[in-house]
Amino acid sequence: MTHSDLLVFVVDDDESVCRAFARLIQFAGYRVETFGSARAFLDRIRAETCPACLILDIQLPDVSGLELQRELNAAMPIIFITGYGDIPMTVGAMKAGATDFLPKPVRDTDLLRAIDQAFEQVAQTHAVHRELDAIRLRVGRLTPRERQVMALVVSGRLNKQVAGELGTVEKTIKAHRARVMAKMEVSSLAELVRVAEKAGLGTVAETHVSH
Repeated sequence: MTHSDLLVFVVDDDESVCRAFARLIQFAGYRVETFGSARAFLDRIRAETCPACLILDIQLPDVSGLELQRELNAAMPIIFITGYGDIPMTVGAMKAGATDFLPKPVRDTDLLRAIDQAFEQVAQTHAVHRELDAIRLRVGRLTPRERQVMALVVSGRLNKQVAGELGTVEKTIKAHRARVMAKMEVSSLAELVRVAEKAGLGTVAETHVSH
């Protein structure tokens, strides 16, 4: 993914700040869009799907930057900028998930560094989502009985114990277990436990059968 695939939003009611940031961000190779209010920004992004981050002023004429952060609910990384920040405000913004908090006037190097870090976060988040999607796809290949076997195996049961729980013989469980390992594309119990936890199958509560 190149810089030209990434979009930086700037929300600041100071037009001169928007223009200066836009020039800098475009020069760095990113796409950029600027807005003078939170509402104008919200109207624009509802259908946005490309990787993006937001440079956001704390003091805005309609909705404040902190209120907008709450409304976005971590939809994208946020870099706050302000000429009126204080320690409680900074701490609150960072606890709510902001990637950075920069005082005005913002140095070019600091802003570009913050943007780079924001998109590193985007890349990591997308990688996690891709992995989870791949794991869920593999889980979807399992039969109901294979899901039950998998849940019991990753909970620490031996093949003999799983057979007893499910009312069958150990040889059958070994065959189910081999198919689970193949479908989940893992080669060890440790790997199976890891992917099961990521898929939310780390316990047997939802897949245990009564007999």
